[in-house]
Amino acid sequence: MFNKLLKLILILFITSSAHADEVMKLGLEVFNEKAACNACHVLKAAGSEGNVGPSLDSLNPSPTVEQVKDIVTHGLGVMPAFGEEGLLTNEEIDAVSIYVAKTAGK
Repeated sequence: MFNKLLKLILILFITSSAHADEVMKLGLEVFNEKAACNACHVLKAAGSEGNVGPSLDSLNPSPTVEQVKDIVTHGLGVMPAFGEEGLLTNEEIDAVSIYVAKTAGK
């Protein structure tokens, strides 16, 4: 019984880890390609050096997933509302929000 439980935990860990990697990969793709966030924002993890929007690496404290998701969805200043305007899917917004929140300032 213990071995079965241990195997199940291992499978769940591997599956969730693989899913997390896919989310981060999609987040980077959205940041650098589909939404082109890199044109405006500095984010070292994404290799971006934009100079229009704020440097995401300089925000203190670093933004939370919820904060990024709100701004990406509804826009702010000259930044478009990627969710309201249908420019990104909910999955893409979630992925880029997680990516930015986990990599900003690192």
